Amino acid sequence: MHLAEINIGRILAPMDSPLMAEFKANLDPINALAESAPGFVWRLQSDSGNATDIVYSEDPLELVNMSVWESLESLRGYVYQSHHLDFFKRRAEWFEKATQPTYALWWIEAGHTPTVAEAKKRLHHYQIHGATQFAFWFSQPFPELLPVLLPGASPTDAPGRKSSLP
Repeated sequence: MHLAEINIGRILAPMDSPLMAEFKANLDPINALAESAPGFVWRLQSDSGNATDIVYSEDPLELVNMSVWESLESLRGYVYQSHHLDFFKRRAEWFEKATQPTYALWWIEAGHTPTVAEAKKRLHHYQIHGATQFAFWFSQPFPELLPVLLPGASPTDAPGRKSSLP
C-alpha cells in the first residue's frame, strides 16, 4: 500500500502577479526536494512540470497539489522535517485562509495513480465527515488497509479492484 495526498488552496492573486513571484520561483526547487525525499513515489504535474495549470475547480485561483508516498512517515518527513516546512509556514503570504480542511490522505494500492476526481471525492468526504478510513490526516491516521469505498459504492469503484459480483 502507498499513501496518497491532496491539498488545495486559493491563491491571493494570479500566478503571474508580483505577489506570487516568490512562490512561483520556488515551485521547481520544492518539487525537486519532494522527488528526492525518501519514500516519494509520484506527484501530480502537467507538461509545465508543476500542477499550477491543472484545473481543480471553476475558480482559476484554486490550486491543487497531489502526491503519493511509500508511507505516512515518509510524507510527514517531507512536509514537516525538510525545507518544505519553511514555505509551508509562509502559506498566508500566498493563500487565502481556509474555512474548511484543504487536505486529505488515503491509502491506495501500490502502482495506482490517483486522479484529481478521485482526490476530490476523498477531500469532500473528509470535509464533511472528518477523519475516517476513507480520508484522514496526520493527526488522525488510519492503518494501511485495502482501499475503502464510500457506502453504496461498488467494488469496481476501488482503484485496481475488479468486481467479483456477476
